[in-house]
Amino acid sequence: MSQQDLLRRVIRALEESGSAYMLTGSFASSMQGEPRLSHDIDLVVDPTPRVIPSLIRMFPSPAYSLDEQNAREAIRARTLFSLLHVAEGDKIDFWLLTDDPFDSARFSRRRGEDTLGMKLFVSSPEDTILAKLHWAKLSGGSEKQLHDALRVYEVQFSLLDMQYLKKWVGSLGLEEYWDRLLRDATP
Repeated sequence: MSQQDLLRRVIRALEESGSAYMLTGSFASSMQGEPRLSHDIDLVVDPTPRVIPSLIRMFPSPAYSLDEQNAREAIRARTLFSLLHVAEGDKIDFWLLTDDPFDSARFSRRRGEDTLGMKLFVSSPEDTILAKLHWAKLSGGSEKQLHDALRVYEVQFSLLDMQYLKKWVGSLGLEEYWDRLLRDATP
């Protein structure tokens, strides 16, 4: 099964359970900037109680690995759980929506897009850039995260809300990484 097919099935399970979601991470930055390979697909999810039964039904063991207890605990604690396609090694990370102001702001700005042969909700380009800069900061300057942010910035430049970006760069303490992005960019 391709990553796109896996994503399509996960989106169907989320929608059937009434769970709101947003595609983010490298899959989003590949759509908005420069494509790159990744075995992980990141989704921010605001789950309903029906999400776990829906996922277990659509992704049975042994072809898929989903720890039901871990998923329920992650939902309770608003952290992370994962689904693994065992044969392919592709993984979906479900990041639970929190009440963090940036998390809430970016989720409220997600966009419905027709892409990859399906309709799905994707992080805005501004929020993809900010999230990538934030992950770069947390990882001590990950070149991969910085490159992803740079490429989204360059490709989406004429459409970006610069006031929104500057507000969150300051709020998240990302000035060092933002300055580097501006220095390296050729929009």
